[in-house]
Amino acid sequence: MSTASHAIAQESKFRTVFRVVSGNFLEMYDFMVYGYYASAIAKTYFPSGDAFASLMLSLSVFGAGFLMRPVGAIVLGAYIDHHGRRKGLILTLGLMALGTLTVAAIPGYATIGVLAPVLVLLGRLLQGFSAGVELGGVSVYLSEIATKGHKGFYTSWQSGSQQVAVVFAAFVGVLLNRALPVEEMTAWGWRIPFLIGCLIVPFLFLIRRSLKETDEFLAKRHRPTMGEIMRSMLDNWRIVVAGMGMVIMTTVSFYMITAYTPTFGKEVLHLSSLDALVVTVCVGISNLVWLPLSGALSDRIGRRPVLITFTVLTLLTAYPAVLWLVGDPSFLRLLAVELWLSFLYASYNGAMVVALTEVMPADVRTAGFSLAYSLATTIGGFTPAISTLLIHQTGNKAAPGLWLSVAAICGLIATLVLYRTSEARNQYKAA
Repeated sequence: MSTASHAIAQESKFRTVFRVVSGNFLEMYDFMVYGYYASAIAKTYFPSGDAFASLMLSLSVFGAGFLMRPVGAIVLGAYIDHHGRRKGLILTLGLMALGTLTVAAIPGYATIGVLAPVLVLLGRLLQGFSAGVELGGVSVYLSEIATKGHKGFYTSWQSGSQQVAVVFAAFVGVLLNRALPVEEMTAWGWRIPFLIGCLIVPFLFLIRRSLKETDEFLAKRHRPTMGEIMRSMLDNWRIVVAGMGMVIMTTVSFYMITAYTPTFGKEVLHLSSLDALVVTVCVGISNLVWLPLSGALSDRIGRRPVLITFTVLTLLTAYPAVLWLVGDPSFLRLLAVELWLSFLYASYNGAMVVALTEVMPADVRTAGFSLAYSLATTIGGFTPAISTLLIHQTGNKAAPGLWLSVAAICGLIATLVLYRTSEARNQYKAA
């Protein structure tokens, strides 16, 4: 048994998984907090006489971070594939922390003028750059330490850690909404969740620095250079593009039922902020339940049946469900629809993440996974802005359901194409 195998064997798998996904928690916590308080951030950094324009600017900056993800996926993904999973995961944690700190500490537009929104934008771009490889690095690490026949279950905890962040961020929001009046929350209270994220960072560094390198990486005799990684991804561009299509389904549905829910509930359905945040907590818990169950199911029956089943269900039910919700908005209807969409998202994603790690060539697994995921996230990350724009342009409050249906079509086509691609078929073990 190698040194790395012995080290990992000495500690419980639970502790290993916990250490790996800790940084993933920070990444998602940061994005969720920004999404929850988009309206307050808009008034602080993007003041305008037009409330719609102000909110769109805030949501667009939220989405701008996703534009840097493909760059981070290539640059940091190549670093991880060459230098190791552990070193890369520590580096990304530091960069994410800087991005979170910028939003927490930068004064508003009224204090420093146009410099305020510029600095916020730079902070979101830095956060997006680091996040571009965080998901890929975590997913690959989990897949490489998973016990035989349980890769889907292990890898599902990459997304599982995100749900803990969703619940924690929403729970903090619920407490703040009960403790502070609306005026104070809008003026300065929204900064508190970002500051909490900054306080968590040292603890996360202590956890992640104790990670061991994976056996599979240590066994590699050749560490590819940036040029070799780029050539390999170009040679496997069909797999990257198909993987991107699968991830679009994940990112659109995830950001719709988490980051966009507070804005949708308050601005469109005219429910209270507390109602929307409570629903978001329930969604995060629901996701956390279904993700590992779906990952384990895909270990038993294969990835493809799970992926196809839940893309079809999403395509058939997403728009009717949202249409039913906006017909007579209420807390219970919002909860019911969000929990249904949560079931669809988590059941699909539990199989999708492990499928994407399996399809990528081993020498560029992190970079390839991260690039496919990041390209899709540049689309899915704009879901709050796209949904807001669709409602504004069409007057149809159920328009976000149509956007989710489009994402389901992308996921279905990508899954079918990917499993018919000869290069991918040779690498899938669960087809």
